[in-house]
Amino acid sequence: MPEIATHGDLAAYREAILARRQSLKATIAVCGGTGCQASASPKVIAALLEALKARGLGDEVHVRTTGCHGFCEQGPIVVIEPVNTFYCQVGVEDAAEIVEKTIGQGQVVERLLYTDPVSGEKVRTESEIPFYVKQKRQLLSLNRRVSPKSIDDYIAIDGYAALAKALNGMGDGAILKEVEASGLRGRGGGGFPTGRKWRECLEAPGEEKYVICNADEGDPGAYMDRCVLEGNPHLVMEGMMLGALAVGASKGYVYVRNEYPLAVENIKAAVNQARDKGLLGKGILGSSFDFDIDIARGGGAFVCGESTALMASLEGRVGEPRAKDVHTVVEGIWNKPTVLNNVETWANVPAIVTNGSAWFAGRGSGGSKGTKILALTGQVKNTGLVEVEMGTTINTVVMDIGGGSASGKAIKAVQTGGPSGGCLPADKFHLPIDFDALYEAGSMVGSGGMVVMDANTCMVDVAKYFLAFLQDESCGKCVPCRLGIDRMLEIVTRITEGKGVPEDIELMEDLAETMKETALCGLGKTAANPVLSTLQYFRDEYDAHILNHKCPAGACQALITYVVNAQNCNGCGKCRLACPHQAISGSKKEVHVIDDALCQKCGICKSECKFDAIHTI
Repeated sequence: MPEIATHGDLAAYREAILARRQSLKATIAVCGGTGCQASASPKVIAALLEALKARGLGDEVHVRTTGCHGFCEQGPIVVIEPVNTFYCQVGVEDAAEIVEKTIGQGQVVERLLYTDPVSGEKVRTESEIPFYVKQKRQLLSLNRRVSPKSIDDYIAIDGYAALAKALNGMGDGAILKEVEASGLRGRGGGGFPTGRKWRECLEAPGEEKYVICNADEGDPGAYMDRCVLEGNPHLVMEGMMLGALAVGASKGYVYVRNEYPLAVENIKAAVNQARDKGLLGKGILGSSFDFDIDIARGGGAFVCGESTALMASLEGRVGEPRAKDVHTVVEGIWNKPTVLNNVETWANVPAIVTNGSAWFAGRGSGGSKGTKILALTGQVKNTGLVEVEMGTTINTVVMDIGGGSASGKAIKAVQTGGPSGGCLPADKFHLPIDFDALYEAGSMVGSGGMVVMDANTCMVDVAKYFLAFLQDESCGKCVPCRLGIDRMLEIVTRITEGKGVPEDIELMEDLAETMKETALCGLGKTAANPVLSTLQYFRDEYDAHILNHKCPAGACQALITYVVNAQNCNGCGKCRLACPHQAISGSKKEVHVIDDALCQKCGICKSECKFDAIHTI
């Protein structure tokens, strides 16, 4: 007999957890996400446990290893509950002081508090930090409250209550109606209405149906799904269970790329815990609902983020897409009706069932409801995961939450939506983060990547970078994608080398239209977006490369020359000593000279110069 066999068992189990925890003096929540682990958070956790043990507080204070808190560059992050004191960049050497002063004496360790870079003031709690103030953290806020390896933590914050409600208090079709009315759209890139997809699967002929969680996130700079799955796997599983209940499925798969070892480890642990407790398997919570989940590890092919390629991989075949003449909701995995959504989409479902569709639809704007998690990276001060209400402007995310330029240079553009998205200039930052608004502007919300670029970024070079990525990741099954990306990359490369001609622009536009109309899957259809968006908004940079053989940003090596500014050079010799090609000459305290014939344009001299004496022309 499973430990949680009925709705009553679940409620009693939750009450028992809460009763046991009432005696705790405090909880120390330490970020154990991938980013903080890279900053040695496991050693910090071990040091905290040792310090608590030394003071005899091991039974009175709980140390919780959590998922990502979002503010990745400030890790390791430590939050002391219930007062929610926020410490950042915590080291092993800080553990004893935290236990002695904050836990033992109720005092704050001032040097570990976050310092507001604008005011210079110390900030005590997460809710006061500018990075968090303008966010609406519906999903990410839960990461701090649970350990991903503890089903008890999840149940304690009303985990699986939505499932219990659906099985015990909602009639036939009620889940689907709530999801439809909520306006939830897929967070994996396409923004397709989730309820419509589920209804098509429900109405598809056949008794055997499946649900799949796509955790094969592969966009450069994107790690939203990774952190949700790492930090709160039970939330994702509960969403899948509600989806399965809505469409009549009894089997689910989580397809997670093998490069996400912590996500793989945590979702496996969560599945095993749920089975042990009776929340996966036969007759869940005393109902007739049978459901189980298997974990499949992907090899890291970007194309396997596409639904049909992912399903082919799950079946043990080569991960290649198929034509969309038959939808996967009708013929998906094993040719059975299948619902596939990404991690973030599934994670939104329990709150919709618990709070109602009107609650979810009350956030957002127009046809884009709820919140969206974004991975904010690039030349911005505050990098990390950001969750904002749909409809929030790009400017709010980049300037207010992100803190503006990290380099001090003017921000030129932001690339949204991954390789399939586009690059939007700073004068478009008034646009809302909205599926339709960004699409009309030549980009997309996509899975949520946002890469900020400053004045030192060459937009032609950016287009080349993403084309090179897509060339590597194209499965090569269809000619438009296989050859179209190759030809487009050849043209853009020529342009960055100063060998382009005016006719190249029209040729790339024709190629883009052909690929959009004829490629087999979404990767090929959108592969030209980085080129088209940079052409639309940064045509002057293409013209400078083609007509003037110059790179305005000084990024394309073939088109730049390094020179010494005589007024700034004091002859210190650092550039000469650092140059690996012996291209710089000059005596001490005399103006140095760069021999362009020997210079390999590596930029080492410029980075070594402390007097801004080396420029590019």
